[in-house]
Amino acid sequence: MTPEELRRELGISLSQQGKLSFGKARELADMTVWAFQQLLGSRGIPVHYDLRDYEEDLASLKELGRV
Repeated sequence: MTPEELRRELGISLSQQGKLSFGKARELADMTVWAFQQLLGSRGIPVHYDLRDYEEDLASLKELGRV
C-alpha cells in the first residue's frame, strides 16, 4: 500500500467512525471535496457534511488562495 493509499484509507475510516469531520478526513486523504464524497458514496458510506465542515473547507481554500 502506498502512503497515498494509506492516508486515503485512514481518512475514510476516521470519517466513518465520526472521529474526524468530513473536511479533516478529506484533507488527510488529500482529495478534493467532490472526489472524497464520491469515494465514500462508492463504498456506501454516508456523507456527514455540515456547516462546520463547510466553514473548515472554505477557510482551507482561502489559505490556499483559491477563494
